[in-house]
Amino acid sequence: MFGRSARVRRGPQAAILTAIVCVSFASVFIRWSASPALTIALYRMGFATVLLSPFLTTAKGAQLRTLTVRDYGLLAVVGFALAAHFATWILSLRLVDVATSVVIVTSHPLLVAVVSHFAFRERVSRSAILGIGVGFGGVLVIALAQAGRGSNPLLGSFLAFLGAIGAGAYLLAGRRLRPRMDLAPYAVNVYGFATLFLVLFSVVAATPVVITTDFAREMVLFLLLAVVSQIGGHTLYNYALRHVSATVVSTSLLGEPVGASILAFLLLGEVPGCSGGACPSSTTFLIIAGSALALAGIYLTARSSGGTQTDVP
Repeated sequence: MFGRSARVRRGPQAAILTAIVCVSFASVFIRWSASPALTIALYRMGFATVLLSPFLTTAKGAQLRTLTVRDYGLLAVVGFALAAHFATWILSLRLVDVATSVVIVTSHPLLVAVVSHFAFRERVSRSAILGIGVGFGGVLVIALAQAGRGSNPLLGSFLAFLGAIGAGAYLLAGRRLRPRMDLAPYAVNVYGFATLFLVLFSVVAATPVVITTDFAREMVLFLLLAVVSQIGGHTLYNYALRHVSATVVSTSLLGEPVGASILAFLLLGEVPGCSGGACPSSTTFLIIAGSALALAGIYLTARSSGGTQTDVP
């Protein structure tokens, strides 16, 4: 009994840790792409949907036949939230630096914690609140150190904030559905609906969906986004949502700014806190301190949850 309990706890924790690493690559892949933001989001979700669809042929895929009209309506809502998240966040990356965009878009734990506590009756402990506060304080420190960089920092930051609201809604709605839905039918439906909404967004915004330049390069980047960041990142978060609270999963996303900033430095040459060749030591210190606080907040929140909310295989 104790052995199984330990495995149940380790599974979601390992999934969340892997997901943090995978989603941290998304900003780099997006920066490498020359396509419009909506086009990137559309292909990311479309490829992820296609790649996961074969799993519907398994026994668990038969669950689709048992879903009600209300279930599909809820899945569409989750898909819309995910589409809105990607559409606004990816566009923000065109207007502000990676660190600022990712920091702001991962500000959703406060929203998730409040709604989970009062609407879903998932009690948020004092230590979890402390962890959220510490982690969010860390991302605020990073944001202050990075403020003002990019072609349009104000608009970019606002779009990233809208992306945070979309991400929070996506996680909260997912927490209500995942305990009674298997991973494959849930992920394929949500990603499929998100793809449809992104097609609609693209049509309304008159954004081209056909790639006419650097076709091979763009397709590789879209596939990397789908396989690494979407399937390896978001799908593992969706797996964890069946076992731990939305608050824990949401707070774990605070690790993305740390990972994304490191990868932006290694792969894009973006040095956190540097602008025009100047790298103030005080700014660098703030970024390091903020990263440490963000990671500490994730640890405190995950530990306070006991790792497991439901014991579903």
